[in-house]
Amino acid sequence: MNQFSRFLQPCPRHAVSARACLRCALLPAALLSLILLPVGCGGKKPTARNVPPAPALPAAHAGAARASDADLHVDPHAPVLWTQEGYASWYGPDYHGHNTASGEVYDQNSKTAAHNTLPLNSIVRVVNLKSHQSTVVRINDRGPFVGDRIIDLSAAAAKAVNVYLPGSAKVRLEVLKAPHPIETGGRWCVQVGAFDSESGAKSLQKHLLRRYPDADVLRFKGPTGYWVRIRIAHDDKKQTLEVFDYIEVNEGGVFLVRLD
Repeated sequence: MNQFSRFLQPCPRHAVSARACLRCALLPAALLSLILLPVGCGGKKPTARNVPPAPALPAAHAGAARASDADLHVDPHAPVLWTQEGYASWYGPDYHGHNTASGEVYDQNSKTAAHNTLPLNSIVRVVNLKSHQSTVVRINDRGPFVGDRIIDLSAAAAKAVNVYLPGSAKVRLEVLKAPHPIETGGRWCVQVGAFDSESGAKSLQKHLLRRYPDADVLRFKGPTGYWVRIRIAHDDKKQTLEVFDYIEVNEGGVFLVRLD
């Protein structure tokens, strides 16, 4: 989340906002030969170092009322629907008071979090694997756009699981409630970036428009760089995954992001 509401306005946190950075801008001629390559069998996609904008929701969902932390009181013995392990980070004052991907206002003092693929408004228990501290958060935002990080916690949630001072920690996510199926359905997009130079993002956008003429390929600028987002017809997950698997970047990152 940022002063640009950490999301994009599509055709949602995040033509219009971002939070990511890259060291070098690539020449347009070099972009197609060095930045965009078919993905092979091995290797991970390079990753952006900071969180860029996340997809936003349709206007009908914008401005949704913020749920209170009282909504996070769940049965401690509730069955776990889905789990994931990886690194948690946190975001706070710079984004406090600005819009999240769900359309609600970010409050760093409430226990919320950003995740790229879980349905918005999922309820998740976050367990610090080293200290064994845990807390329950609600997913209301998208991010972090960093390869080894799976969740971006609010300041309050980060303090509750000892992520606040170190900045990151390895955690386990346990989904306790989800408003939609986690593994199937949903609306999806691919987000690529960031570029220091607009020419790099523009060249990638032109290439993708030629390859996917029926797709909606957006180029947008945020405070720290330029990004490209690809939305396949109907935001279909299967076809979006095919696009995700095709793209490889030399710098920055390629991210699969759920819109709903």
